[in-house]
Amino acid sequence: MIRVGIGGWTYEPWRGTFYPEGLKHADELRYASSKLTAIEINGTFYRTQSAASFAKWRDETPDDFVFSLKGHRAVVNKKVLAEAGEGIDWFLKSGVTELGHKLGPLLWQFAPYKKFDAEDFGAFLALLPKEAAGLPLRHVVEVRHASFLVPAFVDLIRKHNVAVVYADSDEYPAIADVTADFVYARLQRSAEQHETGYPASELDQWASRAKAWQKGDEAKDLPRFGTSGAKKTKRDVFVFMIAGDKVRAPAAAQALIARL
Repeated sequence: MIRVGIGGWTYEPWRGTFYPEGLKHADELRYASSKLTAIEINGTFYRTQSAASFAKWRDETPDDFVFSLKGHRAVVNKKVLAEAGEGIDWFLKSGVTELGHKLGPLLWQFAPYKKFDAEDFGAFLALLPKEAAGLPLRHVVEVRHASFLVPAFVDLIRKHNVAVVYADSDEYPAIADVTADFVYARLQRSAEQHETGYPASELDQWASRAKAWQKGDEAKDLPRFGTSGAKKTKRDVFVFMIAGDKVRAPAAAQALIARL
């Protein structure tokens, strides 16, 4: 599938723009999940949530809805990533598996100052489990230092079937190589002057790229660094409208869904 969503669901400027006037705050997730097909939870980067919270979110959303979770900063901020195993295990046991089949990719987002160290990063990738509590796990990394723009990095994560975030951003490097059995994009250029966040022509372009990724092709107009192309096979695709003028994120997500 191609899934399109936003980051979180609690944002005051969405009340009256995305959320109808008078909608109870407690009903916002239920409403958002009726209009979108995925949500990226960013709060798990800063603190763990209770198992009860994950179970509540699972039960409030449609059966085919998916949550992506950002891994805790205690893991990705380790100076030596090879020592992150205990933190990864702790995060996975914090209650995230209560999402059940609605548990989507786990996003491990690294600081802009974190440089590529092939040996240490490879050790980190080897620590990422393929399953937890009987659930298959998918992992995606977001790297934000220019030292990762090399074939060695792309080839390394492809070996581990780990995806790399394609960041549509003015601040961070863009890597569009397909390295796993799914693709993950975070679009961060939404602008308030556009009712749908992005101009129609750009949304059309993103719809075309998402469809190409789903079919097993690569987005040939985006920067890639690997030594070889991805194996052609159908893939799930996740596209999140993140940052930029956040007030437009839900409209941008819905406009992209309409094109798909």
